[in-house]
Amino acid sequence: MWECPHCQRWFANRNQSHACGTHELEPHFAGRDPNVRLAYDRIVGLIRELGPFTILPEKTRIAFQVRMSFAAVMPRKRWLDAHVVLARRYEHPRFTKIDEISPRNLVHHFRISDPAEVDEEVRAWLAEAHTVGEQKHLTPRRRGA
Repeated sequence: MWECPHCQRWFANRNQSHACGTHELEPHFAGRDPNVRLAYDRIVGLIRELGPFTILPEKTRIAFQVRMSFAAVMPRKRWLDAHVVLARRYEHPRFTKIDEISPRNLVHHFRISDPAEVDEEVRAWLAEAHTVGEQKHLTPRRRGA
């Protein structure tokens, strides 16, 4: 792990490109519909069940990190735009876009318009993304295994 000497954020890769800065969580929810915060709180609750992680309020998003960021939310006026990083392409009608940032890191975007949409599907995506954040998908395979 590498710590940025300017903003003290931790990264899995040395000298990783990022926008330095320290931001607070609450301004992300100013002027937003209360359901946006409720949906966020439900997502955080699901992630807590997966194990330790860090919440990183940034300028334009709130990221969730273990070794690397594995999910993020962007609060909007009446909904949350969100994404999870999976090690595979997973086609699903709730995903609005999939970006390949590397062969084993694919960003799956979705929108939460109601806290009830933070359901078992989202829980499964977060669980899979959490293992990507731990970089368990990069564990070398032994020959003959």
